Amino acid sequence: MSKTERGIMSSLLVFVAVTYVLVSRAECHTSTTPTPLNSCKAFSTCDSCTQNPKCLWCMTNDTCTDYPVSYILPPPAVCKLSQARWGVCRVNFEALIIAMAVLGGTIIISIAVCCCCCCCKKRQSGPDRDEERFARRREEIRQRADERKVERKVRHDDIRKKYGLVPDSDHPYSKFENE
Repeated sequence: MSKTERGIMSSLLVFVAVTYVLVSRAECHTSTTPTPLNSCKAFSTCDSCTQNPKCLWCMTNDTCTDYPVSYILPPPAVCKLSQARWGVCRVNFEALIIAMAVLGGTIIISIAVCCCCCCCKKRQSGPDRDEERFARRREEIRQRADERKVERKVRHDDIRKKYGLVPDSDHPYSKFENE
């Protein structure tokens, strides 16, 4: 695996783990006692408050309030992001937002880099195919030229034999040596 692939895999694993923790704590928890409509104000600790996905714990004044569902993030009037807790007491909203943004950005950049690498590999393989085709064509041309050269040599040798220009020939018109 390359460094990029390892980075993607580790980022994906962290994202899945954080998502699993938040979802499992938020959606899968069932309360054993029926709670009244305004149940968030009844919680007195962060752990008990954050177990209910409809509640938000504010560390500033140590109160549990209803999560403002009309907003994606709680407004500063309810609680500062750095002091708000939801799902898990150890992670504040500010850190969660930053971590998710960095993780999401890393995943997007990693996917973009992988796509660019794949595109570059395809572009590099194109000229290799062309070079291979040209090399094959050059070889065919060279072979045909060699064949023509051999045929020319045979014809020239036949003409030399015919007119007695070949020194080791048995032709009757060859020159007599040592006479």
